[in-house]
Amino acid sequence: MAQEATKTQRVPSEASPSLFEPDSRGIARLRETIERSVRYLLSLQEPEGYWIAELEADASLESDYIFYLYLLGKAAPARIAKLANTIRREQRPDGGWSIYAGGPSELNATVKGYFALKLAGDNPEAAHMVRARVRALALGGMEATNSYTRFYFALAGKIPWSMVPAMPPELILLPRWFFINLYEMSSWTRGIVVPLTLLYALKPRWPLPSTADAQELFSTPSRRIVSLQPDSQAFTWRNFFLAADRLFKLHESLPLKPFRQWAIRRASRWILNHLERSEGLGAIFPAMLNAILALAALGFPPDHPLTARERDYLSEFEIEDEDSIRLQPCLPPVWDTSIAMASLAEAGLPTNHPALLRSAQWLLENQVAGPGDWQVKNPSVDPAGWAFEFRNDFYPDVDDSAFVLMALQRVAYPDAPRMKLAIEKGLAWIVSMQNRDGGWGAFDKNNDCAILTRVPFADHNAMIDPSTPDLAARVLECMGRFGYRSSHPAVRRAVQYLRREQTPEGAWYGRWGVNYIYGTSGVLRALEAVGLEKEDFSQHAAEWLRSVQNLDGGFGESIASYDDPALKGKGESTASQTAWGLIGLLAAGSPSEPAVARAVQYLLDDQNADGTWDENLWTGTGFPRVFYLKYHLYRTSFPLYALARYRNLLARHVQFGG
Repeated sequence: MAQEATKTQRVPSEASPSLFEPDSRGIARLRETIERSVRYLLSLQEPEGYWIAELEADASLESDYIFYLYLLGKAAPARIAKLANTIRREQRPDGGWSIYAGGPSELNATVKGYFALKLAGDNPEAAHMVRARVRALALGGMEATNSYTRFYFALAGKIPWSMVPAMPPELILLPRWFFINLYEMSSWTRGIVVPLTLLYALKPRWPLPSTADAQELFSTPSRRIVSLQPDSQAFTWRNFFLAADRLFKLHESLPLKPFRQWAIRRASRWILNHLERSEGLGAIFPAMLNAILALAALGFPPDHPLTARERDYLSEFEIEDEDSIRLQPCLPPVWDTSIAMASLAEAGLPTNHPALLRSAQWLLENQVAGPGDWQVKNPSVDPAGWAFEFRNDFYPDVDDSAFVLMALQRVAYPDAPRMKLAIEKGLAWIVSMQNRDGGWGAFDKNNDCAILTRVPFADHNAMIDPSTPDLAARVLECMGRFGYRSSHPAVRRAVQYLRREQTPEGAWYGRWGVNYIYGTSGVLRALEAVGLEKEDFSQHAAEWLRSVQNLDGGFGESIASYDDPALKGKGESTASQTAWGLIGLLAAGSPSEPAVARAVQYLLDDQNADGTWDENLWTGTGFPRVFYLKYHLYRTSFPLYALARYRNLLARHVQFGG
């Protein structure tokens, strides 16, 4: 969680009023603010046409990376020292580590941070290590960590395998018609778990330094693993799966396992197949790390061409400075590019501007045309989506694809037939991914088997990929921008879903961004796009946005709102969340209303001289309550879009006497 240095150089203003005034001076300042951001954003474009900025995560990644390097025998002292520097810098005063900027210490991050520093050679009796150990024990100790954390410790021989939920490779043999099978799990869980099943079966011995023990991290003599304790009720799904876990472990102790070799072969083939047409398994850090370890367990040494290729992909996530290395969880070029394009187009960049043409060309070249996991539940449509990363062909996602289509729509691409075909196929793909409840998930259709959230290794809080309001809103907005209206059956079902999901206050939950401000803004944009912005439930949402606007004119929401819904819409103002709030208000109301003027003024006053905004708090979500993100381009792209949108609507408002 490396924090950016706070920039103090602001755009000069002469005692700016609390309300933006759209007079000649105000409009001139607005234009200058937009132009500064346009220049800055254009300066970041890569020669190939895409945009990409850092995707920041918590120090657990550096901790896992140290562990991984030791297991593979690649723990070069200089690299370990730089990774350890990053971990130490992120330690909180109470001794623990948080999973987001400004958040409280979290058990798994704290246990991992402490152990990684022991591997790096820190003295366990050093003051910072004692504080870490005390904090880990106060948070519940090893007994209360999640399954994946304990799996790594078992893999290193530091705790017994009995403390880990069973992950037998036979899971991959379950037929697809069975109510529980591999493809009822979310895409990211598949990528994480399939390699773990091989490691669970093979149990390779990778001894770590004897000085790096973990016994002092247990808080009680009984060492009872919290997640493996049954419910008090006689029958619950949790108890059912815990009973199954005991049976799997009994099976594991048998000398004869009739399906084991078949399962290992199937799981191995699945991994090898999914390593093709992708830059690492799932192109995300945990799945890639697990896959490399699984390859090593299968007999591929660290320097084998296949393993070395996968290690190289993972090393691309490193950001190295003079004295530190930090890790990104993945690389977001498609996402960053589509948002940057939309913002620049809204800011008035000509539709044939070279920057937009280059980015459109790059996006067209990266449209996924090959098969993927999503086809298991949606086989009747041609592949035509986009992935989040550079290459991740098995996992195009609905959110990226919808944003890409909206970005491409605003480009006058010279090869019009090619553009038309790409858009038509992409639009057909995202519409076909609609779930039975009317919403959309991210990577799969109807991936909503809720009982899977009760299996013992589901404590990463991301076992399934159900419909969420923010994703439904993104697709609905995209459909609206391509001419779908409220009478279309798919739109009608999506609107019904959103009406069911609206909270009593009028807000919508944000699964992939923090949180209700993100979700509500997205839904309001979607409703505007399909002509429903004046409906009562839309206006109810706009009223909620007005009610949570901060006194400084900005909007902010703490990540803690995922744990405590009473905090929805509450928090320190940030540039990206202010932009989201402003965009939502503009979708449902008038550009001349006071709440809009205050939000505009906040963004004008808060801009840096280089065209950026500071944003030290995080506003991106990986897995609610487990993993959060800071998209470094959000603090520029979204404020630019919001201010440009305001300017354009204001001009139309004045023109038509609104």
